[in-house]
Amino acid sequence: MNPEEEPRVPEPCTEEEEWWRVTPKEESQSRRISRRQLFVSAARTGTAAAALWAGVMLLRDEQWRLRPPGAGAEDHFLAKCIRCGLCAQNCPYDVIHLAGLASGVAMGTPELVARTGPCQLCPDLPCIKACPTTALDPQITDVKDVRMGLAVIVDRESCLALQGLRCEICYRVCPLLDSAISLEPRFNPRTGKHTIFEPVVHSDGCVGCGRCEEACPTDEASIKILSLAMAKGKLGEHYRLGWKEESA
Repeated sequence: MNPEEEPRVPEPCTEEEEWWRVTPKEESQSRRISRRQLFVSAARTGTAAAALWAGVMLLRDEQWRLRPPGAGAEDHFLAKCIRCGLCAQNCPYDVIHLAGLASGVAMGTPELVARTGPCQLCPDLPCIKACPTTALDPQITDVKDVRMGLAVIVDRESCLALQGLRCEICYRVCPLLDSAISLEPRFNPRTGKHTIFEPVVHSDGCVGCGRCEEACPTDEASIKILSLAMAKGKLGEHYRLGWKEESA
């Protein structure tokens, strides 16, 4: 610099220009704020992603539920049910409940828990009559035509009757005695001289009400209500049962 030249003094900013001037200290602080905001934004994004994942998991819920009489196939029922709760309100035994938030797409739909509150098979089927849609089939007017599920002895090793003890509870509480469950006597190989009275479920008579599951005396019910799809097998078309064809 020429010593004779006077140092150059920056011209002062006008009031209109002053608002955007940033000092080095303010610039550093602005950068720190931006980094903090970045971390906050990342945390919010992670939370939103977790919530979205949880929502997807709920929507994928495929748990089988015991539905009221007349519900039919699950996909058809979910499409028809408007979650009004009228079937639950009109149940005289208060055993129909509405599925909660964790039930995904089934939230708000009616269900029963056989172990604590099975269907009592009211002769007039008030739950079906209360349904404003065809989610509960109005053509079902007789309890014998109900197909809520199928009773299955899920553990033969814990069933008291199959151990040779004289337990007939599931048989006795069945509202369709000898039609849904019968007792079939057979030889007891363990003792060599006693009879086992085996409870046998007949799929053409069982309506899946759940009374047997509720009454089962074992700590974990040895007989449970399952969906028809879970409980029943299916013969291939290439199988031929000659005795049935002869009687047809």
